[in-house]
Amino acid sequence: MKNLAIARRYARALLLIGKENGQAEAYRAELDRVAGLVQGDKALEQAISNPLYEARGRKKVLQAIIDKLDLSVAMKSFLLLLFDKGRFGFLISINDFYQKLADELKGVARASLVSAAALSSETVEKIRSALSRKTGRDIILEVEQDPSLIGGIVTRIGDLVLDGSIKTQLANMRETLKRGESA
Repeated sequence: MKNLAIARRYARALLLIGKENGQAEAYRAELDRVAGLVQGDKALEQAISNPLYEARGRKKVLQAIIDKLDLSVAMKSFLLLLFDKGRFGFLISINDFYQKLADELKGVARASLVSAAALSSETVEKIRSALSRKTGRDIILEVEQDPSLIGGIVTRIGDLVLDGSIKTQLANMRETLKRGESA
């Protein structure tokens, strides 16, 4: 839990800097690019984060990556600060929080839609539009398929879950019947 609080704090700090200088979206892209690179290469992550290696050598590796990626001055400083404070290992979590905070800043909400069967693009768009009207935000919808739902859909927006699946309806009926038997 403490690690999430640390990641959230660094993400908020970077977003505040981005809001002040109008670069929040540019920082989003840069941070996502660096985090994706580190997440995709475990050896690279170890070369920068593993305290068993000498700090000076690890910092040289980070500096070389920063130089190759042509990042903004603020992002370079941010990444070096993470390293100097021993927080570079939180980069992936910081990026996740930053992406969410930047979405909120833009008035965008991310939602997931899980259906038992494939949905047409028109149906997905109708659901996205309805969710957008309901929340008052633009919705980015991730669509998945899960045959175990039997039928219907399950939608998640943050902590809100709208479960219209047959699987859940059957489970609810089962519970109702069990309660009726025990009464």
